[in-house]
Amino acid sequence: MNQFDDIRFFNDAEVNIALQSAVRHPMIKTLFQYTFPDKPYDEVKEIVLNCKSINDFQRDVIRKSVARILRESSAGLTTSGFEDLDKNQPYLYISNHRDIILDTCLLNVKLFDHDLIRTASAIGDNLVQRPFVNALSRLTRNFIVKRGAGPRETLLSSKKLSEYIKTLLHEEKSSVWIAQRQGRTKDGNDVTEQGVLKMIGLAAGKQPIHEYLNSLKIVPVSISYEYDPTDILKVPELLAKAAEEEYIKSENEDFNSILKGALGQKKHIHIAAGKPFTFKNETGSGTNQLLQHIVNELDDTIQANYKLWPTNYAAYDLVNNSKKYNTYYTEHDIAHFERRLRMRVNVEDEKAVESFLMMYARPVFNKEKLAVIDEA
Repeated sequence: MNQFDDIRFFNDAEVNIALQSAVRHPMIKTLFQYTFPDKPYDEVKEIVLNCKSINDFQRDVIRKSVARILRESSAGLTTSGFEDLDKNQPYLYISNHRDIILDTCLLNVKLFDHDLIRTASAIGDNLVQRPFVNALSRLTRNFIVKRGAGPRETLLSSKKLSEYIKTLLHEEKSSVWIAQRQGRTKDGNDVTEQGVLKMIGLAAGKQPIHEYLNSLKIVPVSISYEYDPTDILKVPELLAKAAEEEYIKSENEDFNSILKGALGQKKHIHIAAGKPFTFKNETGSGTNQLLQHIVNELDDTIQANYKLWPTNYAAYDLVNNSKKYNTYYTEHDIAHFERRLRMRVNVEDEKAVESFLMMYARPVFNKEKLAVIDEA
């Protein structure tokens, strides 16, 4: 038994066996029919069962699923920075996180388009409780991040996860995607949790932490959606947090977020890849101080590269009751955004309105803060 069997994705020898089961599952069958709407299912099954590896499945099926999602629920996906990356180099992509499934699907489509090494991607075990979701995640090169255990179990699973990431990058020459924080950004404020870097660094052994992180070739990634299809689903959690109340997810909340994120209208989408980081420790800082410095660099780069849309500027002006950025959106843009606000939030509830608006406005505040720092 491989030490990573409980967290790894399928190997190529297991793919076709898993697909033979997948084509019979009603939910997965629906996905395949969505992907190939003009083909009889017997023909669709043949396409799927001809896949002998994860690369085959991602290229011949999932890539087409994503293409239809983009055609029907977006105004297009653009990118920047990927043309500067080395096609033969595996990278550790540390990214902001807005959509449970789509963030990594879109990234990998663009890595494919740029002939770059595609990622193995981290996914929380809470998201793959349903057997068919678990199978699909393992068929698309997702590995499991175990959550909710006690301190000892958490440390052991973090060590295993760190070693697995090291194995993927250094031995299997696969790129890796991981979110900058646990869970999606709900409030629009893309900030890195130091614990993510601590976990990654557990595999450094006796190597200085900054040297080990340099060996992983960390690339910061910023993904931005003009409209977040799941914005209204995030508001209750934000309100509970503001009231310092425990938020308990409903049974199907994550699954509903996956569906709404995939099928809901997103308008424009942009993914920006930064330059690979090189960290130095010239002052001989301790581990925590060094990691916090790296966190700050990641946050600055991810926030600086985040592409702003008319929705962001409109939300900022609505929050501030100003017209500071009115040249960045049209009357139609702000009218459409205000209509979305009225349809999704009780406008009599000031906290709900503020939470909804700040979800979109926060990236503008972050850009302003960076501009002030740059001028200092």
